[in-house]
Amino acid sequence: MLPIHTAAPEVFVLPSQLPIEGAGVLPVHSYLIRAHEPVLVDAGLPIDMGPFEEALWSLIDPLDLRWIIVTHDDRDHIGSLREILAAATNATLITNQLSVDRIAEYWNVPRHRVRTVNPGRSLDLGDRRITLLRPPAYDSPATLAVYDQRLDALFSADSFGTVLPQFATHAHDVSEADYFDGLALFTRANAPWTALVDEAKFGKVIDGIAKLNPKHILSSHGPVVTNRTGELLTAMRGIPSMTPWLPPEDVEVEAVLERHEAELAAVADAHQV
Repeated sequence: MLPIHTAAPEVFVLPSQLPIEGAGVLPVHSYLIRAHEPVLVDAGLPIDMGPFEEALWSLIDPLDLRWIIVTHDDRDHIGSLREILAAATNATLITNQLSVDRIAEYWNVPRHRVRTVNPGRSLDLGDRRITLLRPPAYDSPATLAVYDQRLDALFSADSFGTVLPQFATHAHDVSEADYFDGLALFTRANAPWTALVDEAKFGKVIDGIAKLNPKHILSSHGPVVTNRTGELLTAMRGIPSMTPWLPPEDVEVEAVLERHEAELAAVADAHQV
C-alpha cells in the first residue's frame, strides 16, 4: 500500500503498485466515495490484504459503507473483498453476474449481499446516480466501468491504465510521452484482442464516452486524470492500428537451447557416419 490521496472532493484513492520487469510500475487503485451512501470501487490487491482494510477503515466506519462496486473479478480488484463484506455488514456488492460466478472459484459471495447489473444500467445510490458501461479495453468479460454523474467521473476499470517509470498520483506529474507510451503498452498487453478488433466498432464505444465527456478519468491502473479526456480517447482510438505487443523473450536462454540442439544434431550426425 501507498499513502492515500484524493482524486476529487470526498473521493479517496487507495493506491498500490506492481513492478513491471524492464518497464516501470503499474498503479493499482481502488476508490472510496465518501457520500451520503458511501461507495467503494474495487477491493485492492491480495498482497495488500490487512493494510488495505486498515487504510479503508481509517476513512470510514465499516458499518457506514453502503455499496461495494467490483468492476470485475480479477484478483487485483477483489483482494480484500471477503474481509470487507464481513466487516461492512450493511454493504451490498454491485457487480456483473459473471464476476460473481468467477469469484466462486475462490469463495461463494452470499447471494443476499449482491445486486447484479449489466452495462447500460443506471442506479440511484442515495445522493448520486451511477451508470454502468463497458469501457473500451478490458481483460475480463465481466468488466464494468462506472460513471458517477454527480462527480462527473468515470471509474474506468482497466481502461486508460498506464505503466509508468515511477509511481505518480496525478497525470500532470507525468510527462506526456511516458503516460501515453505506458498506456499503449499496458492496453495492448492487457487486452491483446485490440489488435483484432473492428476499428469502427471500437470507435463507437469510445464515442459513447466522448458524449459523456467526464471531467475525471479514474482508472484502476493509472494516475488521476482531470480535464484531459479528449487526449485519452484519441490515444485509445489508435490502439487497434498498433503492432501487437509481445512480452520480451529470454534471448540468452533461447541461444543456449539453440546451441544445445546444434550439439545434439552434430552428435547424431557423427553416429550416423
